[in-house]
Amino acid sequence: MGAPVTAPAPPAPAPPPAARPRRRAARRRALADTATAYAFLAAALVVFALFSWWPILRSAVLGFQEVDFASGSTWVGLANFERLLADPLFFTAWRNTGLFTLYALVLGFAVPFLTAVLLNEFRHAKAYFRTLVYLPVMLPPVVVALMWKWFYDPGPGLINEALRTLHLPTSAWLDSSSTALVSLVIVATWANMGTTTLIYLAALQTVPGELYEAAELDGANLWQRLRHVTVPQTRFVLLVLLLLQIVATMQVFTEPYVMTGGGPQDSTVTVMFLVYRYAFVYNDFGAASAMSLLLLIVLAVFSALYLRATRGSEE
Repeated sequence: MGAPVTAPAPPAPAPPPAARPRRRAARRRALADTATAYAFLAAALVVFALFSWWPILRSAVLGFQEVDFASGSTWVGLANFERLLADPLFFTAWRNTGLFTLYALVLGFAVPFLTAVLLNEFRHAKAYFRTLVYLPVMLPPVVVALMWKWFYDPGPGLINEALRTLHLPTSAWLDSSSTALVSLVIVATWANMGTTTLIYLAALQTVPGELYEAAELDGANLWQRLRHVTVPQTRFVLLVLLLLQIVATMQVFTEPYVMTGGGPQDSTVTVMFLVYRYAFVYNDFGAASAMSLLLLIVLAVFSALYLRATRGSEE
């Protein structure tokens, strides 16, 4: 017997006439929503370009010019960079900025993480302690600097008064070149650790509790759980915040400007503080722009190398 003949499938029924206008209306609404979204995105990009990209580009151009607001700018090529290299403060500023960043990594990277680990162990009053840790971030940076400047006062300052009460030796915190930079690092760490601590705390709360329970069953102590469970599980957040902190600390300005004025003996002159001096003390906007451009290049190269080196760890 031959194979049975299969009847052709009936054609799909045409949509009713009333459904077609609804589909066209739905497509128009989708197209309008997409156009609205792109319009908002375009507006944000325009604002970002005007207030971020254009100043960066303009500053890069000024780095190769001698700026005179009366007669206009003159192209001088690399003369601004040569003048920077001839300034002894140029290398001093980079050295101080590097030391500030190094000290900030020791304090500002470790302290918030350990604080977050401690807060994560609390069972009661978590919201209160989170607010307490985040409170310094709510204060204006200049207010924080002025407050700590009084704390560090060698006479009636709070810190020296506390040391006298405990019969411990006092110090001229901001008036000594050996302690001024570290004192500024402590201020910056205290003022900015709130945000970093909360980010670490959020990352810690994503770690599965079963891992800690298994580690405890294996007899791991607190340090072993921190090393073998907490750090590996939050490695991505640690790497990102490490990069952001290095970029931020390399641009420190408020604390040296308000608290020490770059002293004593230029021990707290940073790159951004020297940029301020060139621009608003010496009225040399070309050299200030050249210094800013060098800082941008250094941070961009470092960020690229850092991301390349940590790409495998992030995956």
